[in-house]
Amino acid sequence: MTLFLIGYMGSGKSVIGRELAEILGYNYIDFDEFIETQENATIKTIFDTKGEIYFRKAESKYLNAIINLEKTIVSLGGGTPCYGNNMRQILDSDDSKAIYLKATIPTLSNRLFDEKSKRPLISHVSSKELLNEFIGKHLFERAPFYEQSNFSIKTDNKSINEVLEAILLQLF
Repeated sequence: MTLFLIGYMGSGKSVIGRELAEILGYNYIDFDEFIETQENATIKTIFDTKGEIYFRKAESKYLNAIINLEKTIVSLGGGTPCYGNNMRQILDSDDSKAIYLKATIPTLSNRLFDEKSKRPLISHVSSKELLNEFIGKHLFERAPFYEQSNFSIKTDNKSINEVLEAILLQLF
């Protein structure tokens, strides 16, 4: 089985993905890191030099390459399920599940504000108020894709262990 962790940036996909893979004895792929390795460039460099459209096409290509791996947890980029037919591809795969790590706008803003320089889509945002607005707009656009996941786990005010337990209860 391949488990795809889906959600907005800052929702905990990478942290939860690594821990979940260790618990289950699965392989782990941080999809952004996978793309960086394949492209031999950082996500920021890809965005800066080739643009978002190139990046989104690359995402689809690399998703197709890993979609049927066995015993693998994949932490997707926040936009991955929202472009092309990526979400449909995940849901139509015979042996995969999509798990939406759902967090509120204030939670996401608090987690992201101090690390925005590492996030190409929000690096230009200058205040928490503007970040809240930016995240709200994106979540409004992305929620219809995220909500198609096999199940959702609310992550607000939950420890890593509480989120992991909630996922494991849904899976088994």
